Amino acid sequence: MLVAMFLFTSNDAIGKWMVATYPVGQLIGLRSLAALVVLAIILWRKQGSLWLSMRERPIIQVLRIGFVVAEVGCFFAAVRYLPLADVFMFYLASPLFLTIFSVAILKEYVGLHQWLAVLVGLVGVVLVFPFSEDTLSAPALIALAGSISLAMMLTLTRMLRNTDGMTLIMIQTIGVAIFGGVTIPFAWVTPNFIDLSLICLLGLIATFAHFLMNQSVSAAAPAVVAPFQYTSIVWAIAIGYLVWQDLPTQPALLGATFIISAGLIVLYHERDTSNRRS
Repeated sequence: MLVAMFLFTSNDAIGKWMVATYPVGQLIGLRSLAALVVLAIILWRKQGSLWLSMRERPIIQVLRIGFVVAEVGCFFAAVRYLPLADVFMFYLASPLFLTIFSVAILKEYVGLHQWLAVLVGLVGVVLVFPFSEDTLSAPALIALAGSISLAMMLTLTRMLRNTDGMTLIMIQTIGVAIFGGVTIPFAWVTPNFIDLSLICLLGLIATFAHFLMNQSVSAAAPAVVAPFQYTSIVWAIAIGYLVWQDLPTQPALLGATFIISAGLIVLYHERDTSNRRS
């Protein structure tokens, strides 16, 4: 999981570098096509089950793809203008939004501890981006929309528990590739060989990172390895400083601490609830 988080963060840093030159749609479209090349054998073997999965709950599948596209698009649109670590701090809040959606959409029970964690996490978000003109800036709102989209995607994923994880990855990769391909005629910048290689590398790194993350969950309980996902903010701060000389403010770091603490509380009580049910 630690290696996966490092690869995901490095992948996003390359994306931030590329999105300064290339349109978001082109970037995520080519990135997903490169990932599909790597996944071609799996796609060939699973092509029948892919369409079967889409037929099981087609509306939920399509909605989930839409939120995947929104999440990826919002992330790259936000990091074009904001420091990498700041966008990551917003995305760390997605488990808190997931808790809210679990109650509103899935009708799951959430106890007092989880609601207190949500409140603590939202305080952290305010510390990261205190109320000011910058808070209402387009990049900040886009980052927030991306975090909410990620939470919605995870909520819908819970509704597709009969579909295996690799099939979901294949479906969402195809969906993002199609969306990116649709936007290319309207916004295209011809990449040189090095940039094209880096864009394709985005898809390869993300695919390998997904594989490592799945392997970590297979080797140990999700509740054991999930907290290591928060190491991504450490990598984001380090890479942001080394490449762009960006450093988060002290209130932002405090806010990140609040958000991570809240996420760990939610995770702990979700594990505790699962143990009681079993």
